[in-house]
Formats: sequence, C-alpha cells, structure tokens
Amino acid sequence: MYLPKSTKNLLTIAGATIAVVSFLLIALLFIIATSFDSNNSFLGIFIYMALPALMVFGLLLIPIGMIRAKRQEKLRVKGAPNFPLWDFNKASTRNAATIFLIGTICLAIFSSIGSFQAFHITESNEFCGKLCHNVMKPEYTAYQNSSHERVNCVECHVGSGAGWYVRSKITGLYQVYAVLTNQIPHPIATPIENLRPAMETCEHCHWPQKFYDRKQKNKISYLADETTTAWNIHLQMKTSASNSAQGIAQGIHWHINPNVKIEYIASSINREKIPWVKYTNLKTGEITIFEDKDEKLTAAQHDTLEIRKMDCIDCHNRPSHNYKTPQNFIDELITAGKIPRVLPNVKMVAINILNQDYSTSDSALISIEKQVNEYYKNTYPDLVEPKKKEIQQTISAIQEGYSQNFFPEMGVKWSAYPNHLGHIETNGCYRCHNDTHKSENGKVISRNCNLCHDIVAQGTDSTMQISNSFKPLEFKHPIDIDDAWRTTLCSECHSKLY
Repeated sequence: MYLPKSTKNLLTIAGATIAVVSFLLIALLFIIATSFDSNNSFLGIFIYMALPALMVFGLLLIPIGMIRAKRQEKLRVKGAPNFPLWDFNKASTRNAATIFLIGTICLAIFSSIGSFQAFHITESNEFCGKLCHNVMKPEYTAYQNSSHERVNCVECHVGSGAGWYVRSKITGLYQVYAVLTNQIPHPIATPIENLRPAMETCEHCHWPQKFYDRKQKNKISYLADETTTAWNIHLQMKTSASNSAQGIAQGIHWHINPNVKIEYIASSINREKIPWVKYTNLKTGEITIFEDKDEKLTAAQHDTLEIRKMDCIDCHNRPSHNYKTPQNFIDELITAGKIPRVLPNVKMVAINILNQDYSTSDSALISIEKQVNEYYKNTYPDLVEPKKKEIQQTISAIQEGYSQNFFPEMGVKWSAYPNHLGHIETNGCYRCHNDTHKSENGKVISRNCNLCHDIVAQGTDSTMQISNSFKPLEFKHPIDIDDAWRTTLCSECHSKLY
C-alpha cells in the first residue's frame, strides 16, 4: 500500500508498531479475561489503562515522526513545505486518509468501551483495597470483617454523582504520588474533614424515618482470672422511643431527629474533644448552648473552628474499618469457642501478649506462639501434653485476632483510630454526655447510663441478676471498684489496659 513519503521514518514506524502491538495485546487479553470470566483488577488495569496509554503514546509518535521528517527534508531541499501536503489526487494521500479515518472510528469505539470498563475497575473494591496492598491492607482487612462487607467502598467514600467522582479521583492522584514516593504517613490520617455528608451516603440505606425498634444486646466478657470467668450483661439499647410508632422522638437516634438540630465545635482534629454544643428545636425555635466548664473555647477558637451539624458519622465513625481492642476480640474468640476456657489464665495470657509492641506482623505471630508455649510449659507443665491441642488452638486464635486488628507496618491498631460508638475504651458518648457541659440556665448534658440503654440482666452464670419489672438494674462493675465508675470515665482505666 502506497503511503506518503513522510511516514517512512524510524519514529513513525516505531509509533505505528507500538500502537498495533498494544492493540493486539489488548484484544488478546480481553478475549482471555472474557473467556475465563476474570474480574481481576490488576488484569483490568493492564487491559484498560496501561496498554491503552501505551497505544496512545504510539499513535502520537506517528504524526510527530511525520512532522519531524518533513522538517528534516526542508533542511535538505530548499523550498520544501514545512508540513506534509494532503493532495487527494495521490493514492498515497487517499490511503493515509482512509487509514486515519478507519483508525479514528475504531479508536473512538474501543476507547468508549475501555473508558467504561476502566470506570468500573476504579470503582471496584479490589482496586481500592488491593492495588496498594501494603498501604491499604489494614482498611481492606477490617472492611472484609465488617457488617458492610457487601457494600462497595465507593458507595460510602464517593457516593453518587459526577462531581464527587471527579473530586475523589483528583485527590487520589496525590495518594498515588505519595505511595510511589513512600510519603504515606503511618498510620494514615482519617480525612474526616473531607468526608461526604452522611445524609448523602449512609442515609441511602439507614434513613432516620425508619429507626423503629429498640434492640436487645447481649455481651459476654471474661475476667482475666484463672478460670476466665464469664460476665454477662444484657442491654436494651434505646435506638428509638419505647413505642416504635414514635420513631426517633426519643432514644439514642434522637440526635438526628428531623425536628431538632444538634451542632458542635470540636477543638481537636479527630473530634475527640467537643467543648461546645448547640441544640435547636426546629419546631419551637428554642436554642440552648452547652459549654464544657472544664475546657471552654477561647474567642479566637470560636472565630476559627468549624461549627458542624451532627450526623451519623459523629458516633458511627468506624462503620467498616473498626480495629477492635484485644479485650473485645479475645472475648469474641472465647465466646466462639476458638479459645478454650479449659486452659487456666488463658485470657490473661492473651492480653499480656497483645499489650506488647511488635515491629512486624510476622514477628508478632512468631512471638505469640513462643510466649503461649513458654507460659504453659513454665507455669502448668502438667497440662502441656494433655492440652496440646487446646494450646495450639489458642495460639492460632490469638494470631487470627492479631492479624485482623493489628498492622504494625502501618502503625495501625485500635488506639490509632478510636471508635466513638460507646464509651468504654474511648470517650465516645462521653465527649458530650459527661455532666460538665452546661448551659447558662443550668441545663446539663447528662451522662446517665439509662439515657441510651437499660440493663435487664448482668452477672456471672451463677450470680445472674435479672430485672423482673420495667425498672432497669443499676450497673454493677465486674470487679469491685466501689462507686468509682459513677464519677470516672470508663476510658480512664480501660484505655490503659491494652
């Protein structure tokens, strides 16, 4: 086939070769992926991003080579034109135009298909969680063990609409740069100031008007004694009013009642400290401002800090990436039967091991096995052989719990990302409900336990207290600390145990 003379140069030929080979590889890999029904994100990135970029690079080399060849010709031949001449009376020009036209049409068709596929790849969970494996491993692991495992990452982190999609991809460019240049912080800071409002994400599934019923929660904790004594507590969580027909007029979710507006100012970036709260009754117009008498904001802070409207994320701040404390996941493993209670002091051993810092996950797993074996060999040598199976089962369970909640390479554990849902290991609810937030007319944001839940049963298996009326039980601490629990925040002790 005759083509213009300007196409017969090394750069243009190289560009055409790169473009054709890239296209053939794309077609071949597409057929393979389709035949084997592969949804591998890495293969998708190669097919729909890397190779198309290489193909476009090759296509750009073609005209660059032609222009370069024409300029070189002008230097050799006096009066030669600066750019290629398109004379359709020549067969070479018609052939080049035909190739260009057909190529452009094909490129447009395949580009639209490829762009659509590339869009779906960048929206996939694998792309979010596995592309930067070491960096995103903690988040992806916690996500897979959460109640939102079947909710795609982008449904919360991006949401619907082109605007937020573009915004997420633009901010993602810096993240790619940070990963490539090893400038990722350890741990990665939660970008709470850039999160999309919960009403545009969470409320697509959990909309306020549908919080109807209260919830019964049964939790079993274990004491760190020789027999690993079980302590049961049964709570009626007041997620709504006592009668479901009243919806969220009362109870925990009253904070997002459509008839009220709760606003606050946080004096810390992670919103651990909330010294100022504003309540507005949207029906009556009543406004009440509560200030923490122990940590009042200065005038400068009032002028510079953001006033934020309270929404779901202010309490449910770890809905899919919750890193549990050793106390909690060890209790769960014991309850599930993965850690046998027949081993003496088994919880104490587990907690002591998990309280230590390890430089890598591998060294932690090795140390867990070594320390459990050494403890029972030195303290209960007569049990080593008869309980060999139980000891190994315990080792495997502790290693499992550690692998799902601790990631030393990224500096990730529960204390790096405090969970505000509750008030045991972190202040959570007590950031506001601490009896120190008062209004000018004397109103107080109470820390009364019964605002959020009623205790209907508590105690060990042999000393269980059960409420036999509508009156809830008064909380009893599993270990006798007198009345310290009434005046001391739970986190003051529990955060130091791990």
